[in-house]
Amino acid sequence: MHPVVFVAKAKLIELLNKGLELEHQAEAQYLSHATLLTGETADTIAARLTEIAGDEHKHAGMFRDCLEILDAAPSIKMHEGHPATGTMNILKANLKDERDAVDFYRTIVAELNNSRAELPYEYEFIEHKLRHVIMDEEEHALEIRTLLGE
Repeated sequence: MHPVVFVAKAKLIELLNKGLELEHQAEAQYLSHATLLTGETADTIAARLTEIAGDEHKHAGMFRDCLEILDAAPSIKMHEGHPATGTMNILKANLKDERDAVDFYRTIVAELNNSRAELPYEYEFIEHKLRHVIMDEEEHALEIRTLLGE
């Protein structure tokens, strides 16, 4: 294997594993935050946060799929979470995390684009999975903004 290919692939694997760790954290955080809500809208918001946690679980699977196609071991680590209390603080924390995730995943796409020539049989598969995750995260951010009344 050419050294440039190895470096490009190693960097992509590192970024994909960080994305996987973010998804592990997001799933756990949404499930935990859903149990902390109070007030008359708590059940409705908790149901949506629980549903988003399910999406994050699916995203983790997509990151594992991307790592598998690169013959890489998936991380079992979890990114640091963001504790919050109170419905508004919980929603704000998760909105920030969704936006941060979108920004980070766009950096993975940029790295993937830089590595396209070195990954002729993996590129489309990984790019498709990443685009799907980004679209979902953007949808989550929009939904949270709506819940916040923005």
